Amino acid sequence: MWRFVAIAVVVVAAAAAGARIWGGTGLLGIDRHIARVTIDGVISDDRKQQDLFDKILASNTVEAVVLHVNSPGGTTAGSEALYAAIRRAAAKKPVVAVLGTVAASGGYVAALGGDYIVARGNTITGSIGVIFQWAQVSELLKTIGVKMEEVKSSPLKGEPSPFAETSDDARAISQSMIRDSHEWFIELVEQRRPFGEARARELSDGRVYTGRQALEVQLIDAIGGERTALQWLREARNIGAGLEVRDWSTNALEDLSWGSVAMISVLRAFGLNDLASTLLLTRKTLRAETLSLDGLVSVWHPAR
Repeated sequence: MWRFVAIAVVVVAAAAAGARIWGGTGLLGIDRHIARVTIDGVISDDRKQQDLFDKILASNTVEAVVLHVNSPGGTTAGSEALYAAIRRAAAKKPVVAVLGTVAASGGYVAALGGDYIVARGNTITGSIGVIFQWAQVSELLKTIGVKMEEVKSSPLKGEPSPFAETSDDARAISQSMIRDSHEWFIELVEQRRPFGEARARELSDGRVYTGRQALEVQLIDAIGGERTALQWLREARNIGAGLEVRDWSTNALEDLSWGSVAMISVLRAFGLNDLASTLLLTRKTLRAETLSLDGLVSVWHPAR
């Protein structure tokens, strides 16, 4: 009996290891489901988040993805990388984006990675644009008697600077960068939404829209939530009937001990998914991460 138990533990451990490597969540990768991925808060260039979509792409158990987006945006480069990761997954598995309270700017970039976009009527979305900001404190320094000195290789090195008036050349270069990134955003909207360049430019003036307004101008496809997304998967892609929707996250299993992973895998193998989720939740370690928004950003927030 003990030999049998030992062999069973080894099999479960192997299945758990396979789940961690290949992205499956059931025993031996046969537990098919729809993956739910949440993009919450400010978007940065998060490698783990991007790798999650590659794991979903490689998984034999994931039939489709429901992407929940609740984000005001973030860095433009980070939003670009996230979009690329979502599109890699969408190449083989349908992705439906469900927009929450806010899915603006870089958050809308993430939504464009989906094949179908659903939002609440009062979701704040849009804000198709790019911004580059810096503080100008030269007058304050004069007031308090502080003078900044610098030696640099060329006039445009370190420009624009918060410690001196912005030169015309520095402002022109900054504007050129913004224009280039904005063109990329407009092209993305044109490619992913059902209208041409002229309409994409018209809608890309930086304004925000409610979900109802966004539906009217075709920036989204439907009003609703996850149920609406699942209905589209069933009707348009013939996916979802009888399939469980299961959360996938970057910190779900990778930071757990071998024993915890094995236990969770056993529970899921016997269909005890709720108990496994409860155990997983109690094992998670909350980590505070500091985010720095350097460079160009695609983010929306009302002025205070």
